[in-house]
Amino acid sequence: MFRQIINISYLQMHILQPKHTKLKPNEVTELLSKYNISLSQLPKIRKNDPGLPQELQAGDVIKIERKDGDVIYPYYRVVV
Repeated sequence: MFRQIINISYLQMHILQPKHTKLKPNEVTELLSKYNISLSQLPKIRKNDPGLPQELQAGDVIKIERKDGDVIYPYYRVVV
């Protein structure tokens, strides 16, 4: 059991893992209006995904920043 706890915390802090950030409600509204979509049209990610911060709730929107060379690309997901 102790080994599993260490492995989970290791996954959350790995250097190659993209940065995950929870968006504020006003940022979610701006995002949805910018792309003219609804919350249900965003790709989904499970709440128990090992890369997500623990404090997320269903319905929260996260921004995933993936780096490709020197460029950072944002991806958005809704937590289910």
